[in-house]
Amino acid sequence: MMTDWPILSAVTFLPLIGAAFIFLIRGNDEAASQNARYVALWTTAITFLISTLIWIDFDASTADFQFVEKHSWLGGAFNYYMGVDGISMLFVILTTFLMPICILASWDSIKTRVREYMIAFLILETLVIGVFCALDLVLFYVFFEGGLIPMFLIIGVWGGKRRVYASFKFFLYTLLGSVLMLIAIMAMYWQAETTEIPKLLAFDFPPEMQTWLWIAFFASFAVKMPMWPVHTWLPDAHVEAPTAGSVILAGILLKLGGYGFLRFSIPMFPVASAEFASIVFWLSAIAIVYTSLVALAQEDIKKLIAYSSVAHMGFVTMGIFTGTEQGIEGGIFQMLSHGLVSAALFLCVGVVYDRMHTREISAYGGLVNRMPVFAVIFMVFTMANVGLPGTSGFVGEFLTLLGTFKANTWVAFVATSGVILSAAYALWLYRRVVFGELEKPNLKSILDTNRRELSYLVPLVLLTILFGVYPKPILDVMHVSVDKLISDYNQALMMVDQVKYALKP
Repeated sequence: MMTDWPILSAVTFLPLIGAAFIFLIRGNDEAASQNARYVALWTTAITFLISTLIWIDFDASTADFQFVEKHSWLGGAFNYYMGVDGISMLFVILTTFLMPICILASWDSIKTRVREYMIAFLILETLVIGVFCALDLVLFYVFFEGGLIPMFLIIGVWGGKRRVYASFKFFLYTLLGSVLMLIAIMAMYWQAETTEIPKLLAFDFPPEMQTWLWIAFFASFAVKMPMWPVHTWLPDAHVEAPTAGSVILAGILLKLGGYGFLRFSIPMFPVASAEFASIVFWLSAIAIVYTSLVALAQEDIKKLIAYSSVAHMGFVTMGIFTGTEQGIEGGIFQMLSHGLVSAALFLCVGVVYDRMHTREISAYGGLVNRMPVFAVIFMVFTMANVGLPGTSGFVGEFLTLLGTFKANTWVAFVATSGVILSAAYALWLYRRVVFGELEKPNLKSILDTNRRELSYLVPLVLLTILFGVYPKPILDVMHVSVDKLISDYNQALMMVDQVKYALKP
């Protein structure tokens, strides 16, 4: 490999170095705040550039973990063990790509405690990247739970009027599920005598034990996604979070649950995954239809987009548990696409909120007359959110529905109705905000997107269209890893069937 240095550790912990530099900046004046902004921007930008080397040097022809680093940790009982495969590598790139955008989006809107705000985001970046790179269960859990703290502070300190309520609700919901996962991790260690993920992937847990382990992990990942009916923390968190907080929440943190299903639930507990698949299918189908209907009734732009996120995550869980190539690849692609599109929609809301200081849909109308560039950009992301062919949103939804149709025709039928409902609420929102007469007096002096806003919205537009027309670069990276995941999953189920057949009288 070209990169024989510890690139994963560099990408993971470089943001911490940036956070330390910001911590050393003294003073509370505007100059200190501006310096903190620049340090955060340069740190996240350099982290992204270094992370692109992972993609450039990644060998897509093997399903093995690459760029592996392993060192003794916690007295040798557990290891600092890092590595990426074709699934996790894509989420590392997504994280490092969105972080500089978050800093730019916060440039003018965050005016109080700027140093602390930037430190929180840089620490959050380290913890999230660590989740996707960790190859030891204990290390994974440390990163997974550690991410709660900076996000809790981002919502609780820099959020809206009900920020304390929203931050505590977010914290308690996600922590409760994770306690069960911690118990499951201890049980796995006692059974397999290791916490190394590659070894656990090859370990054959007893079918009875798999059921309880699967439920424990599901409790944590379902809340993180979030799945219906444990989704109620998300709309509150989105509404109260600052713009960049919503971007990181929708773009990256919701993906931790889906990644957990792919890394643990499906490969480690295949028998339980197959048994519970039908329940997951119907929970996903209900989420798609129910939250789409709820989105239609919203008067707050952010809340509407938040409910649409729950619906789109329903497609992800539905696709993952089909156990088919199209379903799993579609689920991964949907997560990556949603990371771009949903993040962009929240950025668009931030653009008008910075000018009007309200998110009420009724406060807008006729923006196309004063903000034509914004109207075009917002239209692209609205269409991608609907799943219009030619945008990245279409590829993920189509593949997940294709995989689901093979597994359960009725679930696929119900989920497809969600596509129609998503068009209804998205187009309703766009018409109310952008089209119509410019009647409200306070909108007649509103300015179009500036250069700073265009600097982070235009790349998202280009990627949304590029991956909608040409998804091959992403599908090629994940294909071999997904193939191995499906092969191991089917082989485990086949062995169980053979045992059952042999035990028949």
